[in-house]
Amino acid sequence: MDKLRTLVAAAQFDICGGNCPTDKSPLNFITQAALPGGGSISLLKVLLTNVCVNDCGYCVNQIGRDIPRCSFQAEELAKLFIELHTKKLVQGLFLSSGIGQDASRTMQGMIKAIEILRYRHEFKGYIHLKILPGAGFDCVEAGCRLASRVSINIEAPTAPHLAKLSRKKDLLDGIVQRMRWVKQLRAKDDYIVPSGQTTQFVVGAAGETDLDILHTATSLYREMDLKRVYFSAFHPVKQSSLEGITPTPPMREHRLYQADWMLRVYKFSPADLELALDTSGNLSLGKDPKLTIAQKQPWLFPVDINKASYEEILRVPGIGPLVADRIIKTRREHSISSVQQLKKMKVDTTKAMPFIWFKGILDDERQLSFLPQLETQLEPILATHR
Repeated sequence: MDKLRTLVAAAQFDICGGNCPTDKSPLNFITQAALPGGGSISLLKVLLTNVCVNDCGYCVNQIGRDIPRCSFQAEELAKLFIELHTKKLVQGLFLSSGIGQDASRTMQGMIKAIEILRYRHEFKGYIHLKILPGAGFDCVEAGCRLASRVSINIEAPTAPHLAKLSRKKDLLDGIVQRMRWVKQLRAKDDYIVPSGQTTQFVVGAAGETDLDILHTATSLYREMDLKRVYFSAFHPVKQSSLEGITPTPPMREHRLYQADWMLRVYKFSPADLELALDTSGNLSLGKDPKLTIAQKQPWLFPVDINKASYEEILRVPGIGPLVADRIIKTRREHSISSVQQLKKMKVDTTKAMPFIWFKGILDDERQLSFLPQLETQLEPILATHR
């Protein structure tokens, strides 16, 4: 149990599985990971070992730190997981690791544990496997044939930025090349890694801008066919080379997730997203990037909520994909003619009203309460025309 606590605690800094911490779990080593369609899955999220030869300044497991070190044997980890799964405490496994002697040897231990689960115990459920930077192609291929999803963390948007975090990691040959291998393997066989691959950025440790991160994220989505990009706000670790760096505000991480959502789900273009950036190349911490973009494109608004296309409605602040669908379905039955109707459809009217129009909008008495806010939010738009 001491070993389990140590290796679970060390694994929590990798959020590539979409963590959503919860108090519902009776055991502190069970992680609730968010599912794309809503809900969550209970995972044992753990490292094979926290012994590591790398010097990543953001990581609690970096070489040189005076912390307890331990490792699981493959048999031991597989047995532990099956016991938890049999007791219905966990549904899946998120397996990562520090890099012991070398990446390939460590990955062989991870793969052996999963092979025991898949073949001996016939476990057919969800397994997320971390691909270790520098691991050989044979290890990557074996891992992809066993896992439901894989990920390799890029951590920084460019090689110079990564060099500020680690003197040992190689961005192109050690990390991006493994992403490319995963893509090639998936292209040959639809059954390999059915849930795809993901990656993660450490935000704010290397002096990178949000533009740097979003530019690289866009390229990875396009060239590596990634399913998700995750962002982790930097927090300094004691006894590390980055101990004196200021922590990254959690809101910066949140804004990057909003921008990423607009790229993946709303289908905004990279040029659209650049409108949300300030002169330093960063997203505003105080304003939703979708609102900033809308205010900088006044010619697109207001949209007629009864006639606009799905894509036009989706560009309105306060309206997401589900609500946009709801609006389209509702207006097939009857016209939308009041703020109250929009509220019932879960439109965030506080954000949306300056950017939409419907017949009778100024005749609706309930609209009057929005007039002061309309003036405030329209001011940047009007200033653009002056």
